Amino acid sequence: MCQNALKCRQPPPVHNPTDHLREVTRDDVLTYIKTLQGHQRHDQLVALRSLFTWAKRNGLIFRNPTSRIKVGQYEYAVLQPLDTKQVDRSVAAATTPATRLILALAAVHAARVAQIGTLMLDDVDLGNRRLTIAGRVRPLDDLTPKLLLDWLEHRRSRWPNTANLHLLINNQTATKTSRASNHWISAAMRGQDATLERLRVDRQLEEALTHGPDPLHLAEVFGLDDKTAMRYADSARALLEQGAEQQLR
Repeated sequence: MCQNALKCRQPPPVHNPTDHLREVTRDDVLTYIKTLQGHQRHDQLVALRSLFTWAKRNGLIFRNPTSRIKVGQYEYAVLQPLDTKQVDRSVAAATTPATRLILALAAVHAARVAQIGTLMLDDVDLGNRRLTIAGRVRPLDDLTPKLLLDWLEHRRSRWPNTANLHLLINNQTATKTSRASNHWISAAMRGQDATLERLRVDRQLEEALTHGPDPLHLAEVFGLDDKTAMRYADSARALLEQGAEQQLR
């Protein structure tokens, strides 16, 4: 017989079975309620809110994983950073001047694949250590200029007479003026956990974790729209709170 009315209302284990309420995360709740619809979704979320509100009030948990989850509103899961081994494998897969530069543009400058493909030679300003990506001027770190120089030297020696003004070219585009395809740009990272897209996302999440979950800062640095900047800021805030809670245990 159930001895706790709130626990009687609790749905089956959220996402994965847990031995303690403290182990349930916001992602667990989101994953569970996304499997439900209509009144069932509403009722289960109300029950979960009641349970975790009671648990927090009685000191059983540090943080309520159902907070800020609204019925009828699509909730994104918390973005998770890549681990070092995943990044290392992608770095090891970048074995040419082109792929090493492409990797840096995504992982350091958070450039999308299409933005990488449309970069022009005039977008590179090595003298002033600047790079223009999608109309936004970005300062160059210590690594990217070296990779740019390596690529430009390879480009000159391989296709000395090309008229193509795109920064990145290959055998197919060197005799034309068109950009390299997204397929070619992302080929080296295909099959890796740390794809170019995940590296781009990881870079923006790292910025939010390092400089604080400030959406205005993220929008300024990366040119993000308000909604996207808020998502990164919310994810960073959740990760920082989780880290602080784990230190208290």
